[in-house]
Amino acid sequence: MTSKKVARPPAATSEGLHVGESLLKPEEHVLATLEADGSRRWLFPRLAMGKFWMSRRTVAYLLIAFFTILPHLRYKGLPPVLLDIPTRRFTILGYTFLPTDTLLLALLMVSAFLSLFLVTALFGRVWCGWGCPQTVYTEYLFRPIDRLFQGTSGKGGIPRQPITGWRWWLRGFIYLAICSFLSHTFLAYFVGTDRLGRWVTQSPFEHPIPFLIMAVATILLTFDFIYFREQTCLIACPYGRFQSVMLDRRSLIVSYDERRGEPRGHGKPELKDDQPSKGDCVDCGMCVQVCPTGIDIRNGLQMECIHCAQCIDACDSVMTTLHMPTGLVRYSNQDSLAGKPSSVWRPRLIIYPIALLCTLSAFSYLFLTKKDFDAKLLRNLGNTFSVGANELIDNSLKLSLTNRTTEARHYELAILVPASGTVRPIESPEIQLSGGEHQFVPVLVSAAFEEFKDGRCPVKLKIKDDQGEERIVDYILLGPYQKP
Repeated sequence: MTSKKVARPPAATSEGLHVGESLLKPEEHVLATLEADGSRRWLFPRLAMGKFWMSRRTVAYLLIAFFTILPHLRYKGLPPVLLDIPTRRFTILGYTFLPTDTLLLALLMVSAFLSLFLVTALFGRVWCGWGCPQTVYTEYLFRPIDRLFQGTSGKGGIPRQPITGWRWWLRGFIYLAICSFLSHTFLAYFVGTDRLGRWVTQSPFEHPIPFLIMAVATILLTFDFIYFREQTCLIACPYGRFQSVMLDRRSLIVSYDERRGEPRGHGKPELKDDQPSKGDCVDCGMCVQVCPTGIDIRNGLQMECIHCAQCIDACDSVMTTLHMPTGLVRYSNQDSLAGKPSSVWRPRLIIYPIALLCTLSAFSYLFLTKKDFDAKLLRNLGNTFSVGANELIDNSLKLSLTNRTTEARHYELAILVPASGTVRPIESPEIQLSGGEHQFVPVLVSAAFEEFKDGRCPVKLKIKDDQGEERIVDYILLGPYQKP
């Protein structure tokens, strides 16, 4: 029997590492923005000004203009969108959602999420590539500024010159000014342009908290767009990780036709026995060079892909130059690429619309049946009931009243059931609320003992404002079991 020589493991150093080759070599890029040695990989994507890039640019500038102008507009005397968090009042298209509108807001949020699921199932991550503010501002505002300083305007790619010295400071100042403008615009959605305009002209010491919020937002935006950039999409944003749930094999994605493109080779495919010896992919690497997240679309569907279609424009340009059919990289779905029958309709495209129709119908019904004021009876502190004049059973209650309009309103109270019952405000005979005001109005509701059964008496209270709007409120009065 011959002995078998066993290789010894490499000797360990004092730091605990082995001398020699690493047992597990890292990949070339652990992440799209991370080199094998752990250093940051800076991306300088080239530009492919094809039809998708042109369309995205139009959409991006329209979205930027819309975001900037919207808080300055007025509808019914109010901003179209005002999210006043301290007072818990959200105004959307002239309607103000109050804390009592929890159900309406919940239905609106659920409808928004269902719409996102439906759009993603149909068109993939179209939001990321076409509508997300991170993508819009990075690709169509801040990267063009960088290319101006790097000497690659209109082309992109590796900088011709590093940004150093006064040019570095000038770029930083431009970034800071733009991010300050963006943070002020963002703040206008929460405080309104009128209040924001006063703050801008006042000393920060007169409004320290809003100023601190604006300053922090400016710093975070500057850090994001000057340094963090595409890492927001790759690391911070959870949407890419949700795509495995929201996408299916028939969802529209940016994809590489592997059956047509492989095996790769430089130049046009050569014909041999009427069959090409290589695929249409000429391995030019343009699809990788233009990708804003630094991935290779030829590796299949990836979490980092934001569906910006830059690789489609780049590949189509190369194919056109080589007089070859375009569409090697295109919008498609996984089933079509695999040669399987592909149909737009599938269960989720039936479930999502039905669920969305239900939530929107419920929201519309509640919204359209809303009155100009909210009213609710609550029990007051103190005794449950007392015996008043003429042996009437009195219940001390408080009426929660909210004026949903922007104008002052007067309110009147009347009791419908029981007919012998009475109701009156305790503190003042008149009830008046200014626009948007909420009050707890103490009221005394009385009924004869004969109306009570087992110590309980159902009542119906009518509240009517001076514009003819009225609400009926049901309540149960409590009283004695035996006649006092």
